[in-house]
Amino acid sequence: MFKQSAQHLDTYYAACYPGAIPQRRPLQEDLECDVLIVGGGFSGLHTALRLSLAGKKVVVLEASRLAWAASGRNGGQALPGWSCDMPPFEQALGLSGARSLWDSMVWAAEELSQLPGRHGFDIDYRKGALYNAVLPRRVTQLQESIVEAEQKYGYHQLKFIAKAELPEWIASPRYLAGVYDAGAAHINPLKLAMGLADAIEKAGGKIFELSKALTSHPTRNGYQVLTANGEIQCDVLVLACNAYIDKLDPQLAKRLLPVGSYQVATAPLDPALAQSLFPKGTCAIDNQFVPDYFRVTPDNRLLFGGGCTYLGGIPTDVPAATRPYLERVFPQLKGVQIDYGWGGHIDCTMPRTPDLGQLGHKYWLQGFSGHGILPTLAAARAISDAILGDNELLSLYQGLSNPRFPGGDLLAAPIEAVGKAWYRLRDVI
Repeated sequence: MFKQSAQHLDTYYAACYPGAIPQRRPLQEDLECDVLIVGGGFSGLHTALRLSLAGKKVVVLEASRLAWAASGRNGGQALPGWSCDMPPFEQALGLSGARSLWDSMVWAAEELSQLPGRHGFDIDYRKGALYNAVLPRRVTQLQESIVEAEQKYGYHQLKFIAKAELPEWIASPRYLAGVYDAGAAHINPLKLAMGLADAIEKAGGKIFELSKALTSHPTRNGYQVLTANGEIQCDVLVLACNAYIDKLDPQLAKRLLPVGSYQVATAPLDPALAQSLFPKGTCAIDNQFVPDYFRVTPDNRLLFGGGCTYLGGIPTDVPAATRPYLERVFPQLKGVQIDYGWGGHIDCTMPRTPDLGQLGHKYWLQGFSGHGILPTLAAARAISDAILGDNELLSLYQGLSNPRFPGGDLLAAPIEAVGKAWYRLRDVI
């Protein structure tokens, strides 16, 4: 499961990237730095950029290619919030603490909209998302979510869409109602990662690909990290490995379950047909326990995901596994050609709350549970602020409880799969 590669997978994003995907050289020397970040996905890159701009001497190590894992393969939906929703935050932190973290999420949504212009790169940014209900009882949940967002969190970006109005938003007969979130967006995630990397280097940071961190050891003044061809001495170590942390930190790894996730991209659709699927240009996700999520790309393909496997595997034929769900949402696309199908692993915690923390000179951010574009940015702010001397946000995240998965290495995934099977059954009853 814990693979690495010198090449990106044949995803839609990699195949349609404008030009060759930039490649950074491997580490082949010994270095010293203020902050070493292990992991070249969103969480590591956002943290690296913020610290580089603050004047820190930053190095990023990536075992494969930047955004090789989930950050370069995901559905591209930038949705305010976390996979667990807000109740676990309220239970652990009280409403005031939960509100502080929610405010940081709203900040992340605005920050994402401004980053490309500020640093001169493009991410195909498009505003708006539609949350849809399949079951009658979940229509009520949608309505309640608007009241809660406004009254508890001061968030006024949500609008209820009744079934009669849905054809103005989405050309699907599957849904009973929806909520439009004007604070959400959808983007090209691989372009975001590459843009962040360029900005880091312009700010003085160094990035090394194909440079797997093999071991890390605390020293009197920080950490020493070894790779195959060089070692780095740093004052501060940041682990941003997510589902791929594995043996680099076994204790943190026990708090994550790598879950398989996959999606497809169709061949380009007729522009009029593509426009008809989302008349207002939003992306969409439903509120089932295992949701379908989908959007139309700038070149008029439908990108559709939603399958997941708690035992970690990916279907041999991703298009065949996904087609029934795609055609269930859009019957008018029955038999549509699918050009790309791919999968990867997301880093789920047991309660699906993010796992951020600090122990001495070591920091970590992980556990985004399949909802990573905005949460990684909010988490990077908390970690970088703490390294720069402001611990307020990180202390709130540390108030969350993310226990080890029961069952150890052999039984954790089967036990979790059995538990999640019950929630998936509730999606149809």
